[in-house]
Amino acid sequence: MTPARTVTAAVVQAAAPLFDTPAALTRADELLREAVGRRGAEVVVFPEAFVGGYPKGLDLGVPVGSRTPEGRDLFRRYHAAAIEVPGPEVATLAAVTRELACHAVVGAIERQGGTLYCVALFFGPDGYLGLHRKLMPTAAERCLWGQGDGSTLPVIDTGAGRLGAAICWENYMPLFRTAMYAKGVDLWCAPTVDDRDAWQATMRHVAVEGRCFVLSANQYLRRDALPADLHPVRGDAPDTVLINGGSVIVSPLGEVLAGPLRDGEGILTATLDLDDLARARFDFDATGHYARPDVFALHVDESARAAVTYRS
Repeated sequence: MTPARTVTAAVVQAAAPLFDTPAALTRADELLREAVGRRGAEVVVFPEAFVGGYPKGLDLGVPVGSRTPEGRDLFRRYHAAAIEVPGPEVATLAAVTRELACHAVVGAIERQGGTLYCVALFFGPDGYLGLHRKLMPTAAERCLWGQGDGSTLPVIDTGAGRLGAAICWENYMPLFRTAMYAKGVDLWCAPTVDDRDAWQATMRHVAVEGRCFVLSANQYLRRDALPADLHPVRGDAPDTVLINGGSVIVSPLGEVLAGPLRDGEGILTATLDLDDLARARFDFDATGHYARPDVFALHVDESARAAVTYRS
């Protein structure tokens, strides 16, 4: 009998202090070492905007048609806490995954000039491997982050499985999902800050539709992780929960393997039987034998879109 092919996956449920990038890197280092060293994880997924922060409950002074000086200065602080890719913070994280010989997907806020992007950074035993920029920021996020383009839709072959990422509500975009399914994603990483119960149904749906393992990592964020001079809409009591987790790991047939985790920080792990991928795809392959290309077609533009190009 052929021995089972397995990989141990972990999702991290935590947050770092807002506007404190060194603290975020220290936390990422500690959590990676715990997930890999103590729990045996080979693939580790962090939440959306773990490095750079998610300013939950802040409005940045953007009533329709105007901006406030206070909001502009708050954006300045957020911009300063973001990271450049490549850059020293990326090099720091890459050194950890090289040392631990693991793969990791880390949510971050990327700074490129005057624009910020919500990104998923991919790391492996060889260091930094690439990034995915969120294609469509949700609601008020559009005041903070730019839109990614089709040039950052990587799928990383880890040797054990193919790793891809959809950030938060990108998981609700059916054409995005279809494009990623066509790339053969086996380990679907879903960094998020959505702590609603409906998110659990979405993660199980993606797993069943994509016939892939889903690794969803959410933040657990309290008011005391924000600077004292900020005033989130949910209140100023230090123990007020702003994001209440819900991290989860799901099998290709929709079985919840770990989680959902609520009401605190933690790390979920599960041993994934990679042969379950073929078992699940026996009767459904969204872009393979269950597709109807004679009726439906999706065209994906993966070219980079620059606002200015120079020709000499």
